[in-house]
Amino acid sequence: MPYVIAGPCIDVMDKSCMEECPVDCIYEGERKLYINPKECIDCGACEPVCPVEAISQDRRVDAESAAFVEDNRRFFTETLPGRDEPLGAPGGAQKIGRIGADTPMVSQR
Repeated sequence: MPYVIAGPCIDVMDKSCMEECPVDCIYEGERKLYINPKECIDCGACEPVCPVEAISQDRRVDAESAAFVEDNRRFFTETLPGRDEPLGAPGGAQKIGRIGADTPMVSQR
């Protein structure tokens, strides 16, 4: 997973990162944005535009935010509340639209 969005995005979701992403791999949950690890090309365009500095490469996530690396993956591999199956790699956030659900880790914060 090249890039991860951590806790500072919760309840902020500025979406500047979505506008900068050349492959449309940033998906909108209910309270937070998530980067699809199978679709991200590791370009880094999203990182400098995040106003709350929530985005970093998975190998550079600070210890306090380390749980978000796995949680970001779960958003795509596990069935989210109100959905029938995992999101997987649908090939672009714009064609799917707002997901409207979060992982348990985010929804319980």
